[in-house]
Amino acid sequence: MASDRIFGLVVVIGALAYFAGALSIQTSFLSDPLGPRAFPIGIAVASLLCGLTILARPDAEPDWPGRPAWLSMGVALAVLVAYAYSVVPFGFLVPTAIASAAIGYLIEPKAAQSAVMGVTLSVILFVLFKYGLGLGLFAFPRSLMG
Repeated sequence: MASDRIFGLVVVIGALAYFAGALSIQTSFLSDPLGPRAFPIGIAVASLLCGLTILARPDAEPDWPGRPAWLSMGVALAVLVAYAYSVVPFGFLVPTAIASAAIGYLIEPKAAQSAVMGVTLSVILFVLFKYGLGLGLFAFPRSLMG
């Protein structure tokens, strides 16, 4: 119960900080009727309600995962941080394929299947983001793209 209450308190504090940040968003007189604050304020209110619910009705003390699970989560975190730093210099396709293959391998340790799924996911996401959403992604490093 203590871990849920601590987490609920962290969520409440985070929601209040997010709400304060949302209130500081500047609006121009040519904005839409709701303004740019509406969505962040809605997220803050939803987070606040969730945090208060966790504080009011905590679950029984959880069974925490063992050391191997924590190690896997640490490796996944390191992979995602490395991915975030590698996308700009190396383009989208290669870092995304490597990161998704590594995460897939952590979930199910089958190297060939993880590699195929990493490459497939990378290409599908690139096409979706570049052409479906119109994002300015580069497939490969800009130095190779000319």
